[in-house]
Amino acid sequence: MDAKPWHRHYDYDTPTTIRYPRLAVHELLGIPANAYPDKAALNFFGAEMTFWELRLQVLRFANALGALGIQKGERVGIHLPNCPQYPIAYYAVLSLGAIVVNLNPMYTVEELKRMAETTGMTTLITFDMVLPAVRALCKEIPVPRVVVTAVTDYIKGFGVSTAKSLELEEGWRHFSTLLEGCSNLKRSRVQVNPEDPAMIQFTGGTTGIPKGAVLTHANVIAATFQCSLWGQGNINLTPPERRNVMAILPYFHVYGNIVVMNWAMFNCATQIQVPRFNIDEMIGLLANFKEITFFPTVPTLINALVNHPKAAELDLAKKLKLLNSGGGPIPVELIEQIRDMGIFFSEGYGLSESTSLGTSNPILGLKKVGSIGIPFPDNDLRLVDIREGTEDVPQGEPGEIIMKGPLIMQGYWNNPQETAGQIRDGWLYTGDIAVRDEDGYLFIVDRKKDMVIAGGFNIYPREIDEVLFQHPKLLEAVAVGVADPYRGETIKAYVVLKPGEKATEAEIIHFCREKLAAYKVPKRVEFRDSLPKSAVGKILRKVLRAEEEAKQKKRDAEKGS
Repeated sequence: MDAKPWHRHYDYDTPTTIRYPRLAVHELLGIPANAYPDKAALNFFGAEMTFWELRLQVLRFANALGALGIQKGERVGIHLPNCPQYPIAYYAVLSLGAIVVNLNPMYTVEELKRMAETTGMTTLITFDMVLPAVRALCKEIPVPRVVVTAVTDYIKGFGVSTAKSLELEEGWRHFSTLLEGCSNLKRSRVQVNPEDPAMIQFTGGTTGIPKGAVLTHANVIAATFQCSLWGQGNINLTPPERRNVMAILPYFHVYGNIVVMNWAMFNCATQIQVPRFNIDEMIGLLANFKEITFFPTVPTLINALVNHPKAAELDLAKKLKLLNSGGGPIPVELIEQIRDMGIFFSEGYGLSESTSLGTSNPILGLKKVGSIGIPFPDNDLRLVDIREGTEDVPQGEPGEIIMKGPLIMQGYWNNPQETAGQIRDGWLYTGDIAVRDEDGYLFIVDRKKDMVIAGGFNIYPREIDEVLFQHPKLLEAVAVGVADPYRGETIKAYVVLKPGEKATEAEIIHFCREKLAAYKVPKRVEFRDSLPKSAVGKILRKVLRAEEEAKQKKRDAEKGS
């Protein structure tokens, strides 16, 4: 019996194993800077920066940060949307042997505080629009170095901000001033090895306390090579001079970091940077480009795009070469619609702990609608019994996905207990339940954890529970993921008021909005006299979810009749 029967489904040019070069992540930039120095690396609202210019900016920024005293192994928070400053900061920090801590600009002060405390962050690279949160953070936790930029600094015609115009605190540095003040273009002499940590990628824990997955340079290189070689059957037909990628997936998320930014470097592709998603702006942007070689995104955005009234006049079907969906399940009807249009499409699965990759449908070969596909090269995968997690389950039976290979994280930052719970004998226990069909293709059936994926964002209900419990009028509360036609899933809160108290749905939602990033805030609140509980008094989230599903089925049936 072939140990990896899925290899027979690989496209003709996908290797079954890859010889990974001993590269550090920042060295990827050397590939396009050498081969296509004058090609645009970045396109930000029409302002372009070539690969050669990007290389020089990275060298100068690295030397400027080095002069500020940043040492190998220090944790540097990058708290930026998709803009030129992100790749400049990212590759500069890595070239010093420091570790990038990816921070979502939507995080609240509380969330930022937890990340800063967990990682012992010594430097924060941030931007003008989130300064109120950063100021509040720095009052509670001293961050030795803060570097600030304005999002518009790299857009032609906007002018460049200054420390004075941004009213920066004393001792804080200005991004562009740091760059201008450094003329040293020598490469960093810090020795960076493949096994050194490159990134700390936060992911929600089963406890609701975020855990930082430590991804090494070797992990990031392996992921970049795997996704690049997986897609070459279609991507390689577009010459490198014309290659581009739609950079709308956030770089601070592992999916965008690997499949957009690092992929673009290895494939000499121009990144069309989009700092925020607005469907009408997106449609306007697409009108400016004859073709988009690669468009990795999430189901919500695909749905908005292909069903937009202007999709036909934009000739989207001819414009998009390869559309990739991840970050959550995509409806079957939507996949069929994309394929009817004649667009190459692939859906995959991965986690922060597996450097964003795990499995995917082949680009040219056998695709199964609704399937997360087959494992990437060098990624071993098993489905094991849900209780013990030791025995492989028979074909067609649900089992927990466990994975092993060069994608698997080093562990959780300073959290040996959680690491031991997730990684056993080198196998990453994902907590996701799937079945395997007769061709070896995988279909996700459930989540062992209660994670909710809304609009591509991972939401951990326990974290919302914690906030609800802080409300002075609430006796009990629980957050549950419920079906949502637009976001895939959304959060609904079930609450029980303390005796004699009165509250409104709007009041509860407003309370959550002050303590949680916008995408985590419950969209609906249901007041109850009591919540279903187990014999030991644990609130049963699954009972509420089942009730909600039954209501939805009834509504669908009534619509149908």
